[in-house]
Amino acid sequence: MFKDNFHYSVLGTNSADRIVFLHGLMAFSANWRKIANQFESEFQCLIYDQRGHGRSFKPESGYTTEIFAEDLNIITDELGWDHFHLVGHSMGGRNAMVFAGKYPQKVKTLTIEDIGPEADPQSHVYYQTMLDAVPTPFANREASKNFFDTQFSAVFRSKESPAILSQFLQANLEEKPDGSYDWRFSKQGIVTIVKEGQLKNQWQEVAGFKMPVLLIRGEKSHVLKMETYEKMLQINPGITGVQISGASHWIHYEKYQEFTTVLRDFIKLHNA
Repeated sequence: MFKDNFHYSVLGTNSADRIVFLHGLMAFSANWRKIANQFESEFQCLIYDQRGHGRSFKPESGYTTEIFAEDLNIITDELGWDHFHLVGHSMGGRNAMVFAGKYPQKVKTLTIEDIGPEADPQSHVYYQTMLDAVPTPFANREASKNFFDTQFSAVFRSKESPAILSQFLQANLEEKPDGSYDWRFSKQGIVTIVKEGQLKNQWQEVAGFKMPVLLIRGEKSHVLKMETYEKMLQINPGITGVQISGASHWIHYEKYQEFTTVLRDFIKLHNA
């Protein structure tokens, strides 16, 4: 089965009401577990490591948004899921937008967390520089912690909170068989994902969505600019926009309760 290439979990009751959560760049399925746990008494929830991430397969190529969308289509086909709510953060949001454009019959509602449809062909440079600044592999966990505590902010100028970014990157290190600590994800895969995923914009998909769409923006986001957020709401009246006060890009992590409440209200409104 194709889905066996992926590390995934199906949480919750054996309900016909279902939610799929797609993680962001350099993340993995467990980043959604706390949120999914809040829904599993009423919904079946699918979380999985997308290709190139976590414990899923990491091919040398095949990292376009269209391929990520096709992965989800095959996985849900194999699970027998033909209609579900779809939630995506950052890269997962872009993949979700492409999926909703290609397979609208499967998407009951679409929730996009802090990402827009614009193209940025040079955006991969930022991530290449970031990953090159981290001297992996580390000899042990203590060495990795020391680097992020004392050196990371000096060697890499981040667009987001250095403290939050450091926590995020450390969570993406895992112990290898020799005791060293290295990335959970494919480093080259990450750069390729950004490069290929940002070559063309997705405004056409956004304008064409017919399903209910929830667009959640962090008030302090450096990724989803205010003008892009407003333009998305203008070109498609079926999009409901919500800004979360005090949040930056990782809204469901920084403002967990607020995010959960907004998502629950939206899904319940459209779950008939």
